[in-house]
Amino acid sequence: MRLPSKLASIRLPDRADLGSLATDVPANGAARRAASKGVIRIGVACEVRPLLREFGADPGEVIRQAGLDPELFGDENNIIPYAAMGRVLTACVAHTHCPHFGLLVGQRGTLSSLGPIGGLLQHSPTVGEALSAFVKHLHLHDRGAAPTLFVCGDVVTLGYAIYEQGVGSPEQISDAAMAVATNIIRTLCGSDWVPDEVLLPRHPPADPGAYRRFFRAPVRFDQETAALVFPTRWLDHRIADANPIFRQVFEAHVRELEAAGAGDWKDNLRRMLRTEVLTSRCSATTVADRFAIHRRTLSRHLQAEGAGFQSLVDETRFEIARQLLTQTSIPLSQIAVALGYSEASAFTRAFRRWSGQSPAAWRREHGSAQSGHPVSEPPERNGRQITTAQARDCP
Repeated sequence: MRLPSKLASIRLPDRADLGSLATDVPANGAARRAASKGVIRIGVACEVRPLLREFGADPGEVIRQAGLDPELFGDENNIIPYAAMGRVLTACVAHTHCPHFGLLVGQRGTLSSLGPIGGLLQHSPTVGEALSAFVKHLHLHDRGAAPTLFVCGDVVTLGYAIYEQGVGSPEQISDAAMAVATNIIRTLCGSDWVPDEVLLPRHPPADPGAYRRFFRAPVRFDQETAALVFPTRWLDHRIADANPIFRQVFEAHVRELEAAGAGDWKDNLRRMLRTEVLTSRCSATTVADRFAIHRRTLSRHLQAEGAGFQSLVDETRFEIARQLLTQTSIPLSQIAVALGYSEASAFTRAFRRWSGQSPAAWRREHGSAQSGHPVSEPPERNGRQITTAQARDCP
């Protein structure tokens, strides 16, 4: 098995290249600014057009159906609304009848898909430092979801949680994110790296073979969040060919991007709450501590933006609840516990207040079919599936 040739090393940028690597510089002349809330850099989604062609679909037609200019997908530095990415993947699934289209897109992801963040990861001394940088800076690339890195004993969980509201096909986005994360870790650790297990917040597909072949590990569906689980020892793994000089260049560039995008307290809080709600640590005091400020200071920042802490907590709980009700078969009692409610009836009352419906009624009306579409794959090339040639079959 060999990984895609795109997993080649990111070269050191010269001064002229630094501008083009920015996460906020669209090729079509759109405003050059720090990534704002609710947006995502095209990145690996550049692969949507060639993948659609392999399925025999017209990329222009599919992308325009989602309300976007197809040319946006010709440059990974372009920025689109996060919700628009969901619409594009929804249209792709409908046109290709492939329920794991997001997984196929993510399989083509590389470090370079992350722009300068990828360069910083590649030249970090260890995998642990690289993943810490990934979690800290991914918001420069993706302002609709929050990455997490939890260490518990000898197990690490690298997660991805969508916090942008009302996004279509969140399961496709999560599939893609986990596939990109897997390719990144395989680049840093070696192509034989496999997780202990993969968690996905979606209904089990009719045919999970595509997931087993790519991840080469047990895949658990109907989970509360998307995550890769692997041994802690990998965090100490030294990254081959990491260059400290190159790292300094990428660090400086990332600091510039961080400085340009600083100041959106409400969005930063929403991103943090998306991960804290599921760990029952979302009190105002705890969150203020995470920002290294006093609780009253946090309140002043939110008041200046016309927001209240509890309203943002409820907004986050509602979004998580909608995702789990729509994309999984997790029992209501388990969702209630995950969201921090002592009993299911309290969750039901809160959900009815937010939506005007009970959780069960919402699930019946909005829940996706558990079996998905009939499984479809791109045509074979040179006698084998082009989407699975990069990963060996499971035993």
